[in-house]
Amino acid sequence: MKNRQWVLAARPEGEPKPETFRLETSELAEPGAGEVLLKTLWLSLDPYMRGRISAAKSYAKGVEPGEVMVGGTVSEVVASSNPNFSKGDIVLSFSGWQEHQLTAGKELQKLDPKAAPISTALGVLGMPGMTAYTGLLTIGQPKAGETVVVAAASGAVGAIVGQIAKIKGARAVGVAGGADKCRYVKEELGFDAVIDRRDPAMHEKLAAACPKGIDVYFENVGGEVWDAVFPLLNTFARVPVCGMIAHYNDTELPPGPDKSTRLMRAILTRRLTLRGFIVWDFAEQEPAFRRDMAQWIRDGKVKYREDVVDGLEAAPQAFIGLLKGKNFGKLLVRVAK
Repeated sequence: MKNRQWVLAARPEGEPKPETFRLETSELAEPGAGEVLLKTLWLSLDPYMRGRISAAKSYAKGVEPGEVMVGGTVSEVVASSNPNFSKGDIVLSFSGWQEHQLTAGKELQKLDPKAAPISTALGVLGMPGMTAYTGLLTIGQPKAGETVVVAAASGAVGAIVGQIAKIKGARAVGVAGGADKCRYVKEELGFDAVIDRRDPAMHEKLAAACPKGIDVYFENVGGEVWDAVFPLLNTFARVPVCGMIAHYNDTELPPGPDKSTRLMRAILTRRLTLRGFIVWDFAEQEPAFRRDMAQWIRDGKVKYREDVVDGLEAAPQAFIGLLKGKNFGKLLVRVAK
């Protein structure tokens, strides 16, 4: 069987480019004893992938040049010699940027296509949704009446953060890029306020939207948004640090004075809590997340949006666009129907 796959052609210097990736075709054997052959239906594209193609040390092993790009997938079992899986099963997998995978099946999780659209296992009911849930509730700990600000508020994680904040009785203030995204966050998701990060008056408008300061800031972006948020953080504010997408393509420190001393002084005097996290730090919360999120969706308290591109060949350009904020909602590649 022929298998098309995107491999890392070369580590990028700064922004990834189309030539960072290379499309290859390989041969796949039939499943041996205990193996499962998967056909990829959906591929998730996520900002963390930028770190995986860097040579810098991180929380997970990087992709080496020549290796298949990593990524969460929803797949169909097309052949199986594993008693735990049958042809036609739909599974959550980590096949990466390829059309098929041959696997021993240890990491596979069966999905019920009748319970929810299978693509949601990569979004609101998957890793991004659980990232929002665990980061906000475990580190942010929002309380009724507090103000929660989230960057990238129309994205796969940020949109869920703000809606959970509302469920917990807090004020939700989002920062998003562009009028359409801001309108969606305010009118569709029900945030109390939203600020356009492209607005020259972003700093002033964020301050006006947070008259009592900021108690929780869910960090997805860094950059200019962090600069606007930082002066508004209240005493004992909590900052779950989920991502820094504005800096993923940086090749050197930003210009200007070193701000680390000012940050450390604020951590001390305002008793701030800044904690970085990876979703699987809180793996034991997965059953609670799945229970709560499924109920919130059924009750109409959580809405979600997917940004779908078609065809495996579209993955590199879509990923490059993701790092520039071009996606609107959870970015997915529909590899096969």
